[in-house]
Amino acid sequence: MTFNKFRASHLFTGHHLLDDNHVLVTKTNGTIEAIIDIKDAGEDIQQLDGILSPGLINAHCHLELSHLKNVIPPHTGLIDFLCSVVTKRDFPAAFIQQEIEKAALELYNNGVVAVGDICNTADAIAVKSQSKIIWHSFIEVLSFTDSRADENMEHYTKVLQLHQAKLPAPNQNVLTPHAPYSISPKTFELLNEATGGKIISIHNQEHPAENELYKTGSGDYLKLFKIFAVEKSPFPITGKSSLQSYLPHFNNGQTIFLIHNTYMPEEDIVFANNYAAQNNLKLVYCLCPNANLYIENKLPDVQQFIKNNCHITLGTDSYSSNWQLNIVKEMQTIHEHFPILSLETILKWATSQAAKALQLDELLGSFEKGKQPGLVVIDNQLKGAERLL
Repeated sequence: MTFNKFRASHLFTGHHLLDDNHVLVTKTNGTIEAIIDIKDAGEDIQQLDGILSPGLINAHCHLELSHLKNVIPPHTGLIDFLCSVVTKRDFPAAFIQQEIEKAALELYNNGVVAVGDICNTADAIAVKSQSKIIWHSFIEVLSFTDSRADENMEHYTKVLQLHQAKLPAPNQNVLTPHAPYSISPKTFELLNEATGGKIISIHNQEHPAENELYKTGSGDYLKLFKIFAVEKSPFPITGKSSLQSYLPHFNNGQTIFLIHNTYMPEEDIVFANNYAAQNNLKLVYCLCPNANLYIENKLPDVQQFIKNNCHITLGTDSYSSNWQLNIVKEMQTIHEHFPILSLETILKWATSQAAKALQLDELLGSFEKGKQPGLVVIDNQLKGAERLL
């Protein structure tokens, strides 16, 4: 049997960052055979400049918003950004498909092997069905009022069924809530019932107004609601943060990706982790640093998540809120703003930890015998990546 041998400046296994005295051995189809010492490797070794890593995982993206590239300017703040997304989605169908296709190819060429992708429509199904990437499609439910909860759930269930028909395993498809400011209490309860044991996501605490909405019923989100002809907050005033108000709706064995967390205080991290432990939930904290900088020009306090032993992954968000769809650029931003973090730690977030969070770790995320996780060479300065296999 023929094998390929790869040596790089560093070899990242998915768990550990090794030096250049290690050689990765694969079958010609990319199946991992072994990691061996250079002195045992013999000849015909391919020498690579950079970090040889398993394929990367983008845990949060909105592929179907790719047509909004360069449409919404940076630093508008979240509320104005959301208003723009809602009001600027009416583009020609052919152009939307063209941009989805280009974005999916960009993800693939940048070394991505799996994506947690938010879907409001069926627009991206055709491209995904032809893609070599594994897609976890989060069919995102929006339902502001209890009175329309059943109607909205029926609509998004039909979108889910379209995904299920065209994107079989190892792809995954599931209903998911959009955000605390767009899901009514009854809708949360219906989603809890519909997603037992599933991997779901929710945009969490991207702006201080999210907490204000639940504490007082007022704040900047009222501006967004008016676009949907909702004149006052339809959500209960709990006197608590948004997270402490909505998380107790879930108790059905879900894995929940909390997305962004830009304004999440430590007291809510502690509350969330304790609630999850007591109610058979798993929490994943997905950080999208370049999108946070694009929209709010602010990053979450990453060290608080590490301090509280949070399971962290990385995402790009969409082209409406980022300059590129490149997970290596997300790692670079984290590394620049939090230099105390080791490169090994950040690499785990984009590989093994993301694979585990999406329950794809038997296939992806690390160099272990029998896996086909993809091979990527990451630039030593974290400027980009090149796919090998």
